[in-house]
Amino acid sequence: MNLSPEQRAALVKCIVFDVDGVLTDGMVHVGSDGESKSFNIQDGHGIVVARKMGLKIAFLTGRASGGTQMRARELQIDELHESRAGKGPALREVLSKLHVKPQETCYVGDDLVDLPAMRQVIFPVAVANAVAEVKFHAAWVTTRRGGDGAAREVIEAVLKAQERWAYAVQKYMEDE
Repeated sequence: MNLSPEQRAALVKCIVFDVDGVLTDGMVHVGSDGESKSFNIQDGHGIVVARKMGLKIAFLTGRASGGTQMRARELQIDELHESRAGKGPALREVLSKLHVKPQETCYVGDDLVDLPAMRQVIFPVAVANAVAEVKFHAAWVTTRRGGDGAAREVIEAVLKAQERWAYAVQKYMEDE
C-alpha cells in the first residue's frame, strides 16, 4: 500500500505505544527501593486528548512495572499488556480485545522487539531515538525523542490528519 504518512494517520482508530524508549526516555533507575522511570506530562495529556476524541489507546511493553501500571490507570488507557517480548502475537490480542483492525492502528516503537507489531499495522511510527532498523520499517519518524514528547507528536499528527485537532483545541477554549 503506497499511502503517505498523513493518509495512513487519517485511518487510525487506535494507537498502541511501546513504553520504555517511547513513553519514557528508556532509562530505568534501579535502587534499593525498586525501579523508577519518568513519563512526559505532555505525552500524558496528549493521551487524554486522544481518548476524549474517541481514539483507543494501548500500552504494549516487554517489562512489567508498577510505574507503568500506575501511569496506565491515571490515563485510563484501554489496554495494558506487560511482559510481552513477543509483540506480534500480543498486538493481535490487544486489537482483538479492542475490536480494532490492523488497518486502523498506529504502533509506536523504538527497538527491534517492536518490529513484529510495526509490520502489522497501517501506520508504523518510530520515535526519533529509535534504532535504524525500526526507522527503516516506519512509515513516519517523529522529530521528538521517546519520553520527550514523541507520543504527543504522534497523537497530534493523527488528529490533524483526521482534521480533528482544531476541534480538540476549541473544546479546551470553551471549558471555562
